[in-house]
Amino acid sequence: MMCGLRFLVRAEEKVLGKKSCPWHGNNPLYTRYHDEEWGVPCRDDAKLFEFLVLEGAQAGLSWITILRKRENYRRAFADFNVEVVSRFTESDLVRLMNEDGIVRNRAKISSAQNNACCFIKVQSEFGSFSNYLWNFFDDEPLVNCWQDFEQVPSKTKLSLLISQDMMARGFNFFGPTICYSYLQAMGFINDHVEHCFRWSECQTSN
Repeated sequence: MMCGLRFLVRAEEKVLGKKSCPWHGNNPLYTRYHDEEWGVPCRDDAKLFEFLVLEGAQAGLSWITILRKRENYRRAFADFNVEVVSRFTESDLVRLMNEDGIVRNRAKISSAQNNACCFIKVQSEFGSFSNYLWNFFDDEPLVNCWQDFEQVPSKTKLSLLISQDMMARGFNFFGPTICYSYLQAMGFINDHVEHCFRWSECQTSN
């Protein structure tokens, strides 16, 4: 599933200056996210749940909007403790609807509580949510070799398959496009462009 590491290219780029994916622009928050998190293979259920909540909140919005609200989400959603979120009640939903620092969309907020319950059921069945998702990838990230970020798809047959399986398990706000974004973010798929310095670094992080 890998198209080869380019360590010589990476070494040359360190001398000439790092090349990077263009999508994060000059925004420091976006740049830090790209350089430190995006595309790193994740096997930690706590982080996988965090991004399940954040990706669901992002639907229809820009990702930078969610990144700016990330700490507010952490406080509002019990540091993304899946057990606590699964037990949210109607009073918690009312509280969250009055939180200025998050996306105050009742359907998205309710979805986080619903998805927490589904997440726990998957953990029980597969041992961890990480095990469940990595099974779709034979435990190895899919490494793409894009030359231009415009080549990167917004969804694939695989993201459709995973989305359909998760929605059959009761998850919501997780269509194939959100699913693909999630898989990219959590490093199941390496969609850094090939000339980006993180393309090879994320492979060595697996």
